[in-house]
Amino acid sequence: MPAVRLVLLACVLAAVGLTAPAASAAQRTEIGIADDAILLADQDRAPAIVQQWRNAGIETVRIQVRWAALVRDPLAPTAPLGFDATDPEDPGYDWGYLDRAIAIVVDAGLKPILSVTGSGPLWATQDPSLGNVRYQPDPARFGAFATAVARRYGAVVDRYIVWNEPNEPLWLQPQQECPPKRGATCTPVAPHTYRALVRAAYPAIHAADPQAEVWAGALAPRGDRPIQRNRPLRPLAFLRAFGCVDVRLRPVRTGRCRDFAPARIDGLAYHPHPVKASPSTPSPQPDDAAIADMPELERTLDAIQRAHGFTTPAGAPVALHLTEFGYQTNPPDGGDGVPVGRAARWLQEAAYRVWRDPRVKTLVQYAWEDEPVRNLGPGRARWSGWQSGLLNSIGRPKATLGAFEHPFYADVEAVAPRVRFWGQVRPGGEHAILLQKAGPSGAFTTVRRLRTDAYGTFATTLAVAGRGRFRYRTADPPGTPVWVSDAVTVTPRRPARHATTAASSGRPTTSP
Repeated sequence: MPAVRLVLLACVLAAVGLTAPAASAAQRTEIGIADDAILLADQDRAPAIVQQWRNAGIETVRIQVRWAALVRDPLAPTAPLGFDATDPEDPGYDWGYLDRAIAIVVDAGLKPILSVTGSGPLWATQDPSLGNVRYQPDPARFGAFATAVARRYGAVVDRYIVWNEPNEPLWLQPQQECPPKRGATCTPVAPHTYRALVRAAYPAIHAADPQAEVWAGALAPRGDRPIQRNRPLRPLAFLRAFGCVDVRLRPVRTGRCRDFAPARIDGLAYHPHPVKASPSTPSPQPDDAAIADMPELERTLDAIQRAHGFTTPAGAPVALHLTEFGYQTNPPDGGDGVPVGRAARWLQEAAYRVWRDPRVKTLVQYAWEDEPVRNLGPGRARWSGWQSGLLNSIGRPKATLGAFEHPFYADVEAVAPRVRFWGQVRPGGEHAILLQKAGPSGAFTTVRRLRTDAYGTFATTLAVAGRGRFRYRTADPPGTPVWVSDAVTVTPRRPARHATTAASSGRPTTSP
């Protein structure tokens, strides 16, 4: 699709008020989806499925913009003769499939987030003779590519992510530099490479699209021991090296930090997948950070920012955007999956945690459909692929779909001995809500009537005597859909000595 088509499409959408679902424009936490297997690789089905996303309350769609997939002959050791990498109309680019994907999203009234990422073409690495497209991308060439992306899509896109999971060797190499002695501790390389990429892309995107937000990070939540060149780096250690501070968060100006200049960013993207842990279970390794570790991630970011390890335009604490989150389920994943009912409960608890954290502005479900399971060997490789979809690989809904569309959570800790009930109707808009409790016969009766805010969200506290099962049900005018949440079992807790601290930190300590 030519760039002019996207400009015209943006004007049409603005005129008819379809830039986002009507009731969600001001939602404090924007709800998103990421599923490139559908959007980029299955474009016959994509329009109908994107409409399902909108009906499920999704407002934004993260799309991978993979550098190597958009240039001709990406394995060539030299760039095409006369190629102008900043010009999206240069014949060295082929935008076709990406144009179609972005148009499908925008036509549905959803907002794209573009993850401008590698791997890049071989000729854009700092040593093409290695034959490794992941090896140290050239920052200037990446900045030129980012310019082309923003020039082509700036009329319909205003949020960009710089790279995907740069703490993973699948996306960026080398991760570390290691001494010859086997088992010796390595020193980070990828964070410094990445800082140069951000410093090149941020001004390039803003020059082409002045209203843009440029987010850094998109880090995977776990790493490994630093004893091999391409073991993944733990995210908090990666951030410290990115900002050139030591483990005590003091500035470092030696080695790769000798000529340090901070990157400028408008937000931090992050992927807090907990794998088999609940949203209230901290990561066992201190430099890893899953959904339960958001307070520690925020403290680390704030300390790095105070040490001038990165900057933001107004100097405010950097906003967080959780641009991948989900639980793989068993079945089908017998390695990293959890039972589907547990995954459904944990998705709802995670949504509540995000609601409690004003730093988190975006929550993106990954993905819509499971990838097919591929048996690639023994152990966990037997269940390769990613199976955190809300539907299975043949498009049938899992229990997680209802939990995603109508999350409901009972926090028994924050206001103990009372219980805080929280929920959201997706898509948003104001709704009448009946908070209901199951009686001895199993029938539900209403214990409180509520109204949601403009985003479909409600929260209320209730004195609960003894164990019980609760749910919410919408009670909107006749002719409108009736939504019913999953029921949750609630056992009230006595107030703990640390209850005030837990409530003020915005971090519930247990799940019901």
